[in-house]
Amino acid sequence: MGRWIRKAVIAVILVVLAGPPVGLVLYRLLPPPITPLMVIRLFEGEGLSRDWAELEAISPYLRAAVIAAEDNLFCQHHGFDVASIRDAFEEWTDGGRARGASTISMQTSKNLFLWPGRSALRKALEAYVTAWLEVLWPKHRIMEVYLNIAEWGPGLYGAEAAAQHYFRVPAARLSRPQAARLAAVLPNPRAWSPARPSDYIRERAAVLQRRMGQLGPMLACVGGKP
Repeated sequence: MGRWIRKAVIAVILVVLAGPPVGLVLYRLLPPPITPLMVIRLFEGEGLSRDWAELEAISPYLRAAVIAAEDNLFCQHHGFDVASIRDAFEEWTDGGRARGASTISMQTSKNLFLWPGRSALRKALEAYVTAWLEVLWPKHRIMEVYLNIAEWGPGLYGAEAAAQHYFRVPAARLSRPQAARLAAVLPNPRAWSPARPSDYIRERAAVLQRRMGQLGPMLACVGGKP
């Protein structure tokens, strides 16, 4: 019995370690069919609306807006913003509120293979997958997949579905203000609406538009437009 348990444990570990690299090789060329978060939301009673769009078919304003909102150094780092992680850790150890320091690469890894949450195990797996992601994918592909699997509302995933739902336009035709509003709600897309923005979202979107204009060459890896 003990031998079978050991074999089962080893098999699980091998699947956990080998699964993400194999999946990343496949997903470098193929659109991910579904993600764990989508499955969780379906079981919670939400629908599933998504339409895959290549990065060139997504407004460069949105590419710039999400970098301005989520990860200014996306084109420069190798998956981890070490300075932000260090600052967040020091703030937490000094008694401050724990805050995230996730890069777009880390969020893509989590959304592709993992579940929501802040447990140490989940964060460790996220770091492991992110390291592989940066080795196996170019930045262009990371941004493309991120924008296609990001949650933008209850049962709503990806830039194309979000653009059609909120603004009745394809993702390629999102304007600068519309893109900034979509990026502004990413921290809590199930509670905030880019189509009916609160004062806070309006202010945040205005800040993002200013940041977009300041990023310049920091958008080069994804062809974003300030």
